Amino acid sequence: MIVFSIGAVVLAVAALAYLVYALVKPERF
Repeated sequence: MIVFSIGAVVLAVAALAYLVYALVKPERF
C-alpha cells in the first residue's frame, strides 16, 4: 500500500517537525 507508506512518512516528518518546534520554542509549552 503506497498510500499508507506515504501517510506514515508524512506523519513521521510532522512529528519530528513538531518535536523540533517544541524544543526551539519551549515557552509555548
